[in-house]
Amino acid sequence: MTRIALVLSLILGLAACQNETASTAAVSTQNAGDNRVAKTLFGAAQVASAQSPQSYGGYARGCQAGAVQLPETGPTWQAMRLSRNRNWAQPETISFVQDLSAFAATQPGWSGLYIGDMSQPRGGPMLTGHRSHQTGLDIDVWMLPPKRLDLTRQERENISSISMRRASGAYTNSSWTPQHEAILRRAASDPRVARIFVFPGAKVAMCNNATGDRSWLRKVRPWWGHHYHFHVRLNCPAGDRGCEDQAPPPAGDGCADADRWVANILNPPPPDPNAPPAPPRRELTMASLPGQCLGVLNAQ
Repeated sequence: MTRIALVLSLILGLAACQNETASTAAVSTQNAGDNRVAKTLFGAAQVASAQSPQSYGGYARGCQAGAVQLPETGPTWQAMRLSRNRNWAQPETISFVQDLSAFAATQPGWSGLYIGDMSQPRGGPMLTGHRSHQTGLDIDVWMLPPKRLDLTRQERENISSISMRRASGAYTNSSWTPQHEAILRRAASDPRVARIFVFPGAKVAMCNNATGDRSWLRKVRPWWGHHYHFHVRLNCPAGDRGCEDQAPPPAGDGCADADRWVANILNPPPPDPNAPPAPPRRELTMASLPGQCLGVLNAQ
């Protein structure tokens, strides 16, 4: 390359960089000052945006473009609570559900999976319930083993999952089975998965029963609730530049952490009289979300 050509190449490269930076800055500020409550707007969207699939922002502060609707019934799954219209997600999430449910169908007593909340058609904050599930990368999987996959819409509104916990979540109850552990292990072993949230007693049970490779346990994290379902969170898909991954879980299998959760359930520490009161939770506004979310909301 001649010196003149090299200089021209550097100038063009710098210009492209500046244009990209300017474009990003424009996107990130287009919501500035927009104080409309985001959950009201995203909760009203009934269908996905006609855009290329893309997750924007973080799991608890974001949205999704070009979402795909999980079919209400598949060969190894059924979407539950259809009235909520929360069976939308990114294509990679749909593929994960299909794969995990096919594995579940190989387990004795399971015909597949009942799938709970995923995301709204355009993601974003929900009118009720979850703080996360905003980017099309979260899935709630019911603990109830499906006996049949031909439930009517009304049956899916009326049926409930079953709790797996005992002693406020310190232990599993008699409904917990090796099949639950096998399905959770399969999910946690999938490279698409970032974390799985489940009640502490279940994590301790899996720690006690796991043999061989225990690396998958690192992704299974104890969390409040999560005894009627477990919550799978996927990594940002490759190439989704606007998607924000959660920090990876701490090193190790996380079993000592689960033991601490159980100890605190059985013997709750006394409240700290000097602890400041929790700040009131504020509603997310459009200004709180990534700038691209306004485009997602306004797209056809």
